[in-house]
Amino acid sequence: LEHLSRYFVETEHWRRVFDGAVDIVYGPKGSGKSAIYSLVVKNESVLFDRNILAIPGENPQGAVAFQSLRDDPPRDEFEFISLWKVYILTLCGKAFKDYDLRSENCQKVVDALEQADLLPKSFTLSKALKYALDYVKNLGRRVESVEGGLNVDPATMIPGVTGKISLREPSAAAAKLGAVSIDELLQTANSALREQNLTVWILLDRLDVAFSNMPELEASALRALFKYYLDTKQLSSIRPKIFLRTDIWRDIVKNGFREASHLERTLTITWRSEDILNLVVKRLLSNSAIVQYYEVDKDAVLARADKQIDLFYRVSPRQVDSGPNKPDTLKWLITRTSDASKAAAPRELIHMLNELRNEQIKKLERGDKVPPEQQLFEQTSFKDALPMVSQTRLEQTFYAEYARLKPYVEKLREKRATQSLQSLSELWDISEAETSTIVADLEEAGFLEKFGKMWRVPFLYRSALDLVQGAVESQDEEVPTSV
Repeated sequence: LEHLSRYFVETEHWRRVFDGAVDIVYGPKGSGKSAIYSLVVKNESVLFDRNILAIPGENPQGAVAFQSLRDDPPRDEFEFISLWKVYILTLCGKAFKDYDLRSENCQKVVDALEQADLLPKSFTLSKALKYALDYVKNLGRRVESVEGGLNVDPATMIPGVTGKISLREPSAAAAKLGAVSIDELLQTANSALREQNLTVWILLDRLDVAFSNMPELEASALRALFKYYLDTKQLSSIRPKIFLRTDIWRDIVKNGFREASHLERTLTITWRSEDILNLVVKRLLSNSAIVQYYEVDKDAVLARADKQIDLFYRVSPRQVDSGPNKPDTLKWLITRTSDASKAAAPRELIHMLNELRNEQIKKLERGDKVPPEQQLFEQTSFKDALPMVSQTRLEQTFYAEYARLKPYVEKLREKRATQSLQSLSELWDISEAETSTIVADLEEAGFLEKFGKMWRVPFLYRSALDLVQGAVESQDEEVPTSV
């Protein structure tokens, strides 16, 4: 994170989020969503000076707070939306206490939460979520309480309310006895913040980890989150900041989600080759020894794209594979670290650069030839660095997220990189109809890309599986000439 703040903090994506112009950040795996999230948390004091309280709604690392939802989730959409409301109100109440905010509205929110046992003294996000979940589920099982109705103490026969915080608007009789709706309390919390000239950012990341391998629960939880967001857009001082993978978002909307068109304050992270170059150069310039060795002015280089290209090719060879039809080194790096979606992602690229450095150091320690001119890296170092990146991506990302597809992928080991539907059907020993379904899943996961009438594995995964370049021969398929 310390290094991130030197070369990632200045991206346009980061500036838009940090300026408060964006509430929802979409991006592919490894695109930098979590980096932006972490930098927001790291700059908590800077935000505080702007009267913004940045409050994580999920643990940035370690165990996820939403783990309790996996075992005993809300029963329906109403309970899910209510859970988000109660949980976010709890985080606001905790902030009121932590920052010692004092006003009638602040006290009203804190008192209501404490009376409902929603502010644990030993506070953790996991505990706060579990308390909120239990509260919503308990009320949901009693219709009278959900409606803010009355109950009667069987010992004293004195009427009262079972839940002072009602999930719906309470009846007049219940309101007289102190019941207040969760929506009213959120409005009260918003008013309390406005009185103090403050805004709360509720930061929500790692939701894909919380619901991994449970797609239906994940979809229900996230659809409810977005409906909460739309229902409470008028709360200008309580702003959720949601960081979500684009593939998960596609899964949410693929069966229809009419409310999606009303989500306006959004950002989709994309990385063009120019952005990747800029990121690499910023990483280089964060090293004072490199700046001194090449005698460059950091600001001057970052101010002009042509100077960034010039520095990159002073450090690196012009091509990894020599030849008139071979890509330049930057394109080689991007294609080797992108999956079948062809979306460049900084995570794998940065891993590649780290491995590249390690490989070049090994070569120098062995007494191998020194790269020509002022170059820091030799061509073969790029190729030697790729297998570790490939293996890490396959095992720690792909298999971790798509465990059910692992058996099909493993059967490709040491086979041709480009396959036909027929060859895959034979390899997997299933019908072509079943094969089509698996191929579609692998395409969606970024492991296979359509290539003419065939499918090929992107370079990112080939080294880890020891794949052979070229296409399998098939009697029924036209084999493309370029693979």
